[in-house]
Amino acid sequence: MFHFSASSKRQLSTCDERLQRVFNKVIEHYDCTIICGHRSEADQMLAFESGKSELQWPDSNHNELPSKAVDVMPYPINWFDYQRAAHFAGFVLGIAQGMGISLRWGGDWDRDGEIRDHRFKDYPHFELMDDD
Repeated sequence: MFHFSASSKRQLSTCDERLQRVFNKVIEHYDCTIICGHRSEADQMLAFESGKSELQWPDSNHNELPSKAVDVMPYPINWFDYQRAAHFAGFVLGIAQGMGISLRWGGDWDRDGEIRDHRFKDYPHFELMDDD
C-alpha cells in the first residue's frame, strides 16, 4: 500500500474533507503526490502570473479555506506524460463517484469525456462540483 509524504499530507489537510476522503482512498491503490491545496493570495497571483492558473485571487477554488480544489499527480511525477495523467484522473473520478462525491478534472472542464476540446489544460487539478 502507498502512503503520502509529510508534504502531501500537509497540502491535503488544507482541503475540504471530501477531497481528503477521496485522496486518502486513492492513495490506498495508486501512488500520487499532493502538489497544492489551499493557495494564499500571493501563491494564487504567482500561479496566475506564471500561467498555471487562469484565475486571480480570490476567484480560484484553491483560495477557499478549506480548499475546494487540489492539484495531484501520479508519482513519480512526469509533467509531460499526459496519457498517464488522464489514466490517473479516470481512476480518481471513479473513486470519487463511488463515494458519491462529484469532481471536475482540469483536463476535461466540461466533463464530456473529451480532453482535446479545451484550450487551458490543468491535468493535476481536481475540484469539487457542489452544484450536481
